[in-house]
Amino acid sequence: MSIDYSANKTILVAPLNWGLGHATRCIPIIKALQENNYIPIIASDGVALALLRKEFPYIQTLELPSYHIEYAKNGKNFKWKLIKNLPKMITAILDEKKMVNHWVKKHGIDGIISDNRLGVISKKVPSVFITHQLNVMTGNTTWFTSKCHQHFIKKYNECWVPDSNEKTNLTGDLGHLKNNELNLKYIGPLSRMKKKDTPKIYDMMIILSGPEPQRTFLDEKLQKEAAKYPGKVVFVQGKVEKSQEKWQAGNVTYYNFMNSKQLEQTFNESEFVLCRSGYTTVMDLAKLGKKAFFIPTPGQYEQEYLAIKLQEENLVPYAMQDDFTIGDLSKVKSFKGLSQFENNIDWDSLFKVFEDKTA
Repeated sequence: MSIDYSANKTILVAPLNWGLGHATRCIPIIKALQENNYIPIIASDGVALALLRKEFPYIQTLELPSYHIEYAKNGKNFKWKLIKNLPKMITAILDEKKMVNHWVKKHGIDGIISDNRLGVISKKVPSVFITHQLNVMTGNTTWFTSKCHQHFIKKYNECWVPDSNEKTNLTGDLGHLKNNELNLKYIGPLSRMKKKDTPKIYDMMIILSGPEPQRTFLDEKLQKEAAKYPGKVVFVQGKVEKSQEKWQAGNVTYYNFMNSKQLEQTFNESEFVLCRSGYTTVMDLAKLGKKAFFIPTPGQYEQEYLAIKLQEENLVPYAMQDDFTIGDLSKVKSFKGLSQFENNIDWDSLFKVFEDKTA
């Protein structure tokens, strides 16, 4: 008879609040923890925390300090705005480190999974970092930001990369290093979605995400463009609010937000998807085997890199936000779309990090 060591071990799961991507890709991790007899506690801030509270109303949640990631109104100033916010960010990282060490004791935490929160780590328990950005794209400062990020990652027991380490992969240079001194585990893409054979109801699904004010800029632009589209459109604004709202304007059905189940259904019911090229969205589309069109967030080099990579591989076309017009969507037909990946993550062996040793 095998002994179940995981009986009621408590694991802190802490995604970064930067758009909704980090929070949503933690959903399959939280579910896997529950299925493997662990007790998850969720920690984040802002819309990421709000989304996970809606998704898991019965799980204990804790609030972490905000990283104060503000977006520049002009994408070109994005990097400088980030640099200006660095002192606030460093303060938040130091504050969350103190809080986490206090919580380890107070809540009896046995392990930590941090999705890109650099201060969520403790020497007292095994700590895992999740990122698809081993290289952090920042234009001409990429080498410096990448080295800094890798310096932080090195402090964790393991780094889980939600991609494959095969020649064909989703992240390219973002998630693969030439020289590797990190304890990396390629766990395969993470998605909360499942492909279903459902009748198509919508010709196009628009789904927005990402930090303000860029989410609002694209929202306003696409509302005008979607009205000119000849087919049926479902438009999910990606605003996490108290209650869901739905309304109709001509050919477009609007929702302020959807929960995971509704999103999965709507993705499956839509012919193709117009969205940002954030990595979590890329993983969801690949899981569903979808055709898409990307509009990267201005100034976010990582999203621009992914959009260029996937267009060059003849998978998904893209346009920059300022240049996009509804006519661009005709290109989708001649691209392959993202092919469905079969991915059975071996949670059992991944969660061994919380059993084998004390950090």
